[in-house]
Amino acid sequence: MFVNTENKLIWKNGSFQSWNDSNVHILSHTLHYGTGVFEGVRAYKTANGAAVFRLLEHTERLFNAAKKLNINIPYSIDEVVNAQCEVLNENKLEEGYIRPIIYLGNEGLGLRAKDLSVNVAIAAWEWPSYMSPEAKQKGISIIKSSYSQYENPLHSGNKIIGTYFQNTMALHEAIDKGADEALMMDVNGFISEGSGENIFIVKDGVIITPTTKHCLNGITRQSVIQIARDLNYEVVEKDIQYDELVLADEAFFTGTAVEITPIREVDEKIIGSGERGPISNKLQEAFTQIISGNNATYSNWLTYSNN
Repeated sequence: MFVNTENKLIWKNGSFQSWNDSNVHILSHTLHYGTGVFEGVRAYKTANGAAVFRLLEHTERLFNAAKKLNINIPYSIDEVVNAQCEVLNENKLEEGYIRPIIYLGNEGLGLRAKDLSVNVAIAAWEWPSYMSPEAKQKGISIIKSSYSQYENPLHSGNKIIGTYFQNTMALHEAIDKGADEALMMDVNGFISEGSGENIFIVKDGVIITPTTKHCLNGITRQSVIQIARDLNYEVVEKDIQYDELVLADEAFFTGTAVEITPIREVDEKIIGSGERGPISNKLQEAFTQIISGNNATYSNWLTYSNN
């Protein structure tokens, strides 16, 4: 993904820096050992300006993940929320992707991550869509990855820097085999998630998604479950076998980047009709209305950067 860095600014430890001048020391503890946390947040163009989707929930998850690593973020949740809005405003973005990251300093190297400085940085850039409009309509192809989701209680539910290696390898494997995305299984052989997305299937009008024992309880996942139930669909969280995906009527990924993206085939086996199904379509339409600021019922999910 190309990012136009000209005149871009990054918020770092309370002040703005030029994008190209912002850097991390080569002996940062986080670079060597992965001890740090991050978030992925989206802002959308609305009639009232840039609106960040579920900003507070994303920021609370950032702080909760840091706490599990014994990292004390030197700012309050409100300060980090406001800083993310400031980054959008300073970069004059009407929509885009926001990346807050918490990382440790270079005061000492070794596994003992004690008494190290805690750094907070926030970048934002244009990102209209991770998936093409065609993919949103016709769906994507996925393969069952040979890389399973390892059993790590810190990985489940947290966006921790050092825990994404398996996901990266799974995605690369899928792309090398001509697919768009990977399907990862959990340690018990049940469906877990994509390389960076939650997964849902639809069977006989019921929406089914894996439990969060071995996958991230994504903010978009939580939102889609609530939207679906508000639309009077039954939503079931349970262990899902691979064959249930193959025999599903519909399937789709959810996530900050992919939003709601249908899955048309897995391992070259067509799912349902082989294109976006009616329930996936209805959820997409509802989600689009929400993020564009056109559904007052969910107005508390949007934070306007210019307020």
